[in-house]
Amino acid sequence: MSAEAGTGRLVAGRYTVTEVLGRGGMGVVWRATDEVLRRPVALKEVVFPTHLSDDEREALRSRTMREARTAARLLHPRVTTLYDVVEEDGRPWLVMEHVDSRSLQEVVQRSGPLPWPTVARIGIDVLDALEAAHAAGIVHRDVKPANVLVGSDCAAHLTDFGIAIATGNPSITTSGAILGSPAYMSPERARGEEPGPAVDLWSLGATLYTAVEGRLAFDRPEPMATLFAVVHEDPEPPRLAGPLAPVLEGLLTRDAAQRWDVARTRTALRRVLDEAGPRPAWSPPAAGGPPAGDVRELGGQVERFDADDLRALASVIGTVARDARDQARHLADRHRERRDRRAEKQARSVAPRPAPQPAPQPAPQPTPRPAPAAAPAARPAQPLARRRFKRRWVVVPVLLAVLAVLAAVGGVLALLAAAFGVW
Repeated sequence: MSAEAGTGRLVAGRYTVTEVLGRGGMGVVWRATDEVLRRPVALKEVVFPTHLSDDEREALRSRTMREARTAARLLHPRVTTLYDVVEEDGRPWLVMEHVDSRSLQEVVQRSGPLPWPTVARIGIDVLDALEAAHAAGIVHRDVKPANVLVGSDCAAHLTDFGIAIATGNPSITTSGAILGSPAYMSPERARGEEPGPAVDLWSLGATLYTAVEGRLAFDRPEPMATLFAVVHEDPEPPRLAGPLAPVLEGLLTRDAAQRWDVARTRTALRRVLDEAGPRPAWSPPAAGGPPAGDVRELGGQVERFDADDLRALASVIGTVARDARDQARHLADRHRERRDRRAEKQARSVAPRPAPQPAPQPAPQPTPRPAPAAAPAARPAQPLARRRFKRRWVVVPVLLAVLAVLAAVGGVLALLAAAFGVW
């Protein structure tokens, strides 16, 4: 049966459907009446995604039936009790406790970001539910705003344990694919690793981030791009979280070994509430009315990821890491080359050498050249030197000629005197 089939149908000969309470990525939740015990229940009609093969649908149906009954043994005030699981039209139907509440996803869509003290209180309630589940050996694997129910007093309940266990384990499909909401999947799940309790704490951090910020911690247009961001990037720093910001950072740590555990998270959330002090209680607005802003599903859609897709994602991440290492090595080499050039240039600059010249000089010559600075002072004397040079070549020959004539005259007079007996 689907939501369009109307109400009034008797499911499994016991539960009378009355109205639709909500819709999600894996089915429709109905308000119903248990005709045997005469009490209201929430009846979830599990609708398998259309992209599953027939074999995968059968594997999912069988596992849902088996593990939902296991989850029904989990009893806690902050967990919506799973009463039973029945089969109708070849599909599982989960019979759950009816809680007068709305999903956190609907609350955020209708009212926008919640005050951080309210989000801290919701976080403690969900954390208590997760602690009880982990103690019982149950990992939820699909914590998200759509699976957190908030009452008028802001008390929170975690729901959908049965379907979360079934869809979270990679073994539910014949091909090794996994189902989940990418914006709330932990990095280790995105890598196809076996999930443990730490995956629920990551998802809790992403859920509280959405509640206090009114947006996704990892908002990408495509599911695979979202998974890549989850594994490889950090969320955008919160702007409205106030003292809740360190809790979000601790829960959204990509390394599961370094991620905050239940005890540390609870201590930090209680400290946040203590810092808030007494203040007017906040309660969700009345149902109905226009949404506060963006009416998208806030990342609650369930997607199917093949094992090949996850391996390809891991390969891309490895390639990015290798490229980053290569780029870093290249940059380091360039930095080293520039450093060596600077050192060599500095060594040349401190070595002893002649006075600085206006331009690079050739190799030193045997005879030092006069400094260019003296040249302008010598220029005014050049015309006089040329005149003196020309005069010297005129006077010297004349003097020599006069001396030669005088010597000749003296020689002639000496001969005459000797001839006439004067000497």
